[in-house]
Amino acid sequence: MNVLVIGDSCVDEFVYGNISRICPEAPVPVFEPLRYTRNRGMAYNVANNFRALGVKVSLLTNKNKIKKTRYIDEKSGQMLMRVDADDYCEPFDGELPDMSLYDAVVISDYNKGFLTEAHLSDIRKKDHPVIFLDSKKTLGLWCEDFDFVKINEHEWKQNEKNYSFSNAIITKGGGGASYKGVEYPVDKKVKVSNVSGAGDTFLAALVFEYLKNQDIIRGIRFANNCASKVVQQRGVTTIKLK
Repeated sequence: MNVLVIGDSCVDEFVYGNISRICPEAPVPVFEPLRYTRNRGMAYNVANNFRALGVKVSLLTNKNKIKKTRYIDEKSGQMLMRVDADDYCEPFDGELPDMSLYDAVVISDYNKGFLTEAHLSDIRKKDHPVIFLDSKKTLGLWCEDFDFVKINEHEWKQNEKNYSFSNAIITKGGGGASYKGVEYPVDKKVKVSNVSGAGDTFLAALVFEYLKNQDIIRGIRFANNCASKVVQQRGVTTIKLK
């Protein structure tokens, strides 16, 4: 199994600490940092999930670093604030690889500048077996040229008047996902600790299982199961099959 992932990547930093007191200068909490974790996110996290599933993966992504820092209360696990730095990257200016060499092409487009609409148009025209699209751009009729489009429920509500969603897999957080009007709930409700990166895990697991069995419904069910595991962990984590 050989997959190409294209999209924007970032550095995900998590700062865990305690709220010790209220600031005397303003009615805001004083945060005392205790520990830090850092890993690569967005398209890079999609690629890491493929690697965790044993898939050979190539990644086409930005070189300059977008950074997301989340401040987390150590005791409760509640995110207090997120700070985004350098929230834009330079557009891809190279040659697209020969996509016919891959079993699937996965577009993880966080709309940070790496992929333009012209890039997406070029990718659609290339010779390829199957393309999965996960894009934060405004969706429309152009999305119907892709084999499958993965969006979350919030994105669906924002774009529901723009196109038919006949090829869309709509994720619903703890509620599972839907496809062609049919609901596919998670097998078991879990306690959600953190949703960061869960969509990346869902996307990689979906493609992995689809390529194994050529069955998108089995892919959705497997992806639900994988995403429900990572949301129980703190920080951005990849799927572990065992």
